[in-house]
Amino acid sequence: MKKALLALMVSLFILLLAACGGGDEAGATEGDDGGSAAVVDIGASNWQFDKEGYTAPAGEITFNLTNEEGVHAIEIEGTDVAIENEGSATATLEAGEYTIKCILPCGEGHEEMTSTLTVE
Repeated sequence: MKKALLALMVSLFILLLAACGGGDEAGATEGDDGGSAAVVDIGASNWQFDKEGYTAPAGEITFNLTNEEGVHAIEIEGTDVAIENEGSATATLEAGEYTIKCILPCGEGHEEMTSTLTVE
């Protein structure tokens, strides 16, 4: 009897976990208000970002930095967003234009390694 009850409890637990594991849309994360936060993926290679400009809606935004070549760190001016090497950071931003720059000296051309973030 105890084994059957234990097996039933384990089965219910597994079903509960499977039901809670329903996925969000790819690229979206759950915000504090239950909505989805915007996600901005930034790729960095030697002396340039993968895009000249990035766009996101105002509100909660998650930034993901991936080093495609070399080692980089970014800062988004006018915000508290700073990511060293690879990683993520989340911030709530108002509409406006922000400058993304590499803050880790990465060699010749480092000073020009900037991009623009437009928050609408």
